[in-house]
Order: sequence, then C-alpha cells, then structure tokens
Amino acid sequence: MSPLVFLWLVLGLVLLVVGAEGLVGGGVRLARRVGISPLVVGLTVVALGTSSPELAVGLGAVYNGSGDVAVGNAIGSNIFNTLCILGIASLIAPLIVQGEVLRRDMPVMLAASFAPVLAGFDGLISRVEGVLLFAGLIGYLVWLIRLARRNPGEVEVDEAAKKPVPPGVKWIVFDVGRVLAGLLLLAIGSDLLVDSASTIARAAGVSELVIGLTIVGAGTGLPELATSLLAAFRGQRDVAVGNVVGSNIFNVLGILGVSAAFAPGGTGLVIPGSVLWGDLPVMILAAVACLPLFFTGGRISRPEGGLLLAAYVLYVVATVLAAKGAGLPDWLENALLWVALPVVALGFTFTTWRETRKRLHA
Repeated sequence: MSPLVFLWLVLGLVLLVVGAEGLVGGGVRLARRVGISPLVVGLTVVALGTSSPELAVGLGAVYNGSGDVAVGNAIGSNIFNTLCILGIASLIAPLIVQGEVLRRDMPVMLAASFAPVLAGFDGLISRVEGVLLFAGLIGYLVWLIRLARRNPGEVEVDEAAKKPVPPGVKWIVFDVGRVLAGLLLLAIGSDLLVDSASTIARAAGVSELVIGLTIVGAGTGLPELATSLLAAFRGQRDVAVGNVVGSNIFNVLGILGVSAAFAPGGTGLVIPGSVLWGDLPVMILAAVACLPLFFTGGRISRPEGGLLLAAYVLYVVATVLAAKGAGLPDWLENALLWVALPVVALGFTFTTWRETRKRLHA
C-alpha cells in the first residue's frame, strides 16, 4: 500500500471541512437575502451544513457500494462525540451542563440512538425506514423553530446566522460561488476519504466497517471536536456539550436516514450483526451514561472526562482487535460493555446528586 493513501485520506478530511465552511457561509447569507429569519437559518442551514461532511461521506459511500463505511461513519462519529469529545473537553475545563436546551434535546438524542436498532433489527434499514428517520429530523427542526418563536431566548441561535448581509449583486454571486464550491469540495473530499479508507481496510486486512467506525467516524467528527474544544477554552462549557448532543441527533436521523433512502436501487442500508449487537449498544450506553448530568444540571469533572476518554480508547482497541481475529478476552469485553459504562453513569449520578444537594442547602 502506497503511503500516498494516507495523504489522500487527510486531504479528503481537509476538503470536507473547507467545503462545509463554504456551504454554511454562503448558504446562510443566501437564506438571509431571501428573507429567512436568523432563527430559522441558524436552526436549519447552519445545523445541516455543519453535519455536511458526515452526510457527504454517507452518500458517497453508498453510491460507491461501501455501505459499511456509511454505517460505521454515523455510529462511529456518535461514539467519538460522546466519549472522546466530551472526555477531552472536560479535561480542559470541567463541563457545566445547564439550560433548558439540554434538558429538552437530550431525550431526543436518546430516542434517536434507539431508532437504528428498531429500524435495523432485521439487518436492514429500508428506503422507507430511511425516509422515516429523516422525517423525524425534519420534525425535530420544525419543533425547535416553533418552540423558539414562542419562547425567544430559549433556543440558542448560531452567531453566523445573525451577521449582517452585505448588499450588492457581486456579493450574491460570491455567495452562490461559495455554496457551489463547498458542494464540489464536499463531493471530492468524500470520494477521496471513502476510496482511501477502503484501500486501507483491504491492506490492513480489516473490514470497511471497522475503518468507518474508527478512522472515518473520528475523522468526520474532527470539526465537532474543534468546536467543542474552542468552546471549552473560551469558558462556553455548555456550548461544548450542546454541540455534541445536536451532532449526535443529526448523525443518526439525518446521515443514516438519507444514506438508506438514497441507496442505489432502493436496497436500503445493511446493518451488520456486529453493529446491531456490539457498536449500537455502546453508542446507546455512552448516551445513557451521561443522562443524569443532562437532566439535573450537573458537571463533568476532569476525572469523569478521563473515564470517558479511556472508554473510547478501549472501544477502538477492542474493535480493531476483534477485526484482526484477536479480540479482547470475553471477561474484559463484557466488563467494558456492561460494567465500565454503567459505573461511569453511577459516578455521574452521584456527582450530580451531591452538587444538587449543595445548591439546595446553599
């Protein structure tokens, strides 16, 4: 395998990030020009645009016959978001989980995490089921918009949607060019990423699914990582958490839904048994582990963030070893899945209960 393959992989990721920036920037200003309010723009154009790398990879994978990469990309990205991003961000500064937004969106994220299990229980997310998943995402966005209009200030709108739009035809042409260039870069970047990931999988003797769950899933999650780390450095610790929650909802309902709906020939998206009984439970348990914090306004301390990060490292190691036929001992695998994450959840619950008591007696 040529070392250039890794260069194409990195180049694909870079093009995805740059393309997403162009799509979001141009799309926001064009939407504002036709009279769409900053609220609607922030909750739709910006939100969809920031998830465009995952979407581009998902569509590119199914059209190239690499459906496993599409599945691994969405699920692997969610696991990366919850365990790795929250873990690293909380090591920088303990994350404060507060606000009605998180208490409202967390149940949606948890329900969305169960959706692919129900839809893919027979080993396939059909075209109809994919459309239903995507319809769930649209319904969620419509609900957010209506809620925000009734209670201004409850739903935070991205600052990019509030910036003034410069007048003039030349700026319209410029914004259209940004959107088209962004779409082109997303298409090229996704093609490079999927092709190089498939080549690496064949050379390493592992499945495309494993590459999707690890390299591709983490790679397309890098923009979310950068956003959350920047928010943590700036002291916007609730933004760091909200970014992860929103991204996870889009990945499951949007990426899996669209990939299944637009799979060539109407074949849908195959969900391997190893994903149904292994990776999806990890994704759900990771979300459940954080549940007490989101509901009661607790915090993720540095030690707890370290546990989340360690859980992600163990997950990646277990996934790669299993793919090479040298899986973890059964006792260690069971301990990771059914002991480690529940212990983290109990630890978070205790911390939240203690912080709540302090506030009540303050």
